[in-house]
Amino acid sequence: MSTTNQSLAATQEKAFRINMDKLYYGSFAEIGAGQETANWFFRSSGAAGTVAKTISAYDMTVSDSLYGPVRRYVSEERLQQMMDYEYRQLINRLGEKRGKDTCFFAFCNTVKCKGYRDNGPWSAWIGVRFQLKPEAPPSDLVMHVRLLVPDHDLQMRVLGILGVNLLYALFYKRERMEDFVQEIGANVDRSFYDVDFMRFSGHGFSMFDNRILALQLVQSNLSEATLFRPDGSVAQPADLLYKRPIVLMRGSFLPLCNIHLEMMDSVRAKFQESLPEEQRNREIDICEISLSNLLRGKDVDVLDFIDRADALAALGKTVMVTNIPHFHRISSLLTQFTKEPVAIALSIGLLNELFKDKWADTPGGILSTMGQIFVNNTKCYVTPWINRKTGEFVTASTYKAPEKYHYLYRHLCAQGDIVDVPYFNQKLLFQTPRDIIKMIQADDPQWKEYVPQEAYRMIEHLKEGSNS
Repeated sequence: MSTTNQSLAATQEKAFRINMDKLYYGSFAEIGAGQETANWFFRSSGAAGTVAKTISAYDMTVSDSLYGPVRRYVSEERLQQMMDYEYRQLINRLGEKRGKDTCFFAFCNTVKCKGYRDNGPWSAWIGVRFQLKPEAPPSDLVMHVRLLVPDHDLQMRVLGILGVNLLYALFYKRERMEDFVQEIGANVDRSFYDVDFMRFSGHGFSMFDNRILALQLVQSNLSEATLFRPDGSVAQPADLLYKRPIVLMRGSFLPLCNIHLEMMDSVRAKFQESLPEEQRNREIDICEISLSNLLRGKDVDVLDFIDRADALAALGKTVMVTNIPHFHRISSLLTQFTKEPVAIALSIGLLNELFKDKWADTPGGILSTMGQIFVNNTKCYVTPWINRKTGEFVTASTYKAPEKYHYLYRHLCAQGDIVDVPYFNQKLLFQTPRDIIKMIQADDPQWKEYVPQEAYRMIEHLKEGSNS
């Protein structure tokens, strides 16, 4: 976090503006890290214009007596209980007196900060129940923040500034999604936190697609990755992936092709041979799309993104969007959320990318990179490829790595870090996604043999692209 006087003054100015705005009035309930957000409003002039009440029910018995019992104190469940109680109390006590001229809000958080002999992880659930206009039904914004630096005081300061930014963005920046998201991260060093979940709900948001908000988090660099369940809802990674084995396939999925599905099915079948019976039913398929694969020029094509996400969701796949260009960072990310085995599905073409000299300028070079890829029981499951010019059928066992990496590759195979996936539908190997795009743009009906029906909607985008 920037600690310059200028950045701290900017946060105080935001708190002061809210204090001076007679429209917004609410309660603050913060548990686990002090009352850092409320403190900003008290340190600014005119706090009585914003703050109806502050509370920190730190004792678990006191917290349960106010909000009800809960399985985990730092959870969305507890946050929802807090917002329910604090907002209801605010409306019951003040609604009749000033409800016609006031947008009420309840700001709540439940936090795990670094404690004595505590090695993490550290995180916060933060939420605001608010009115879009006086006397309107309530709306909710919920977000989850991972705290990345093991310093208790710094974590509290980060939470305080994020809290002020969140309220400021809600009140003054919500008309434009990019401005809203960027405001939340203003004046906070990105290396200190990660916002891995955010969701609007309630009044005024019934038709809002939270996937677009999640995508903006990644695009604005507030988050490394976002996850979407097959039903289209946004997921908090630690909740969804906890204690689950993972099969991950990275690609553009433009278009989503039958070969993608065949590859994942083949990798899953091979992967599950290595899993105990009780883990097989917990395995989850993730299709990961790098942000660079969603760009059209310098901008993200949101409609194209929704089409791809919908097609994958219709086939029961969980979708992950990241701003991570390299495989070793994907492995590191996943191991933050699960300690179970991970299978990364690779074609021969992507396997070849791992052994290119572009890693030479990374700290530790290719050895360090490989070490990070295969961390915590992560393995690469490699599917076959056919050289259409020579007819050669290439598998992980017959693949020839660049000469200087020959022994490294043989070592990885011998260790079982690279797994050879058996042959599957040979016909699909003869047509690449680029070939299929050419068929689509040429109105060649043969493309339907290579694309699942669930992906037909995205085909219209490809046709439009060829005509523009």
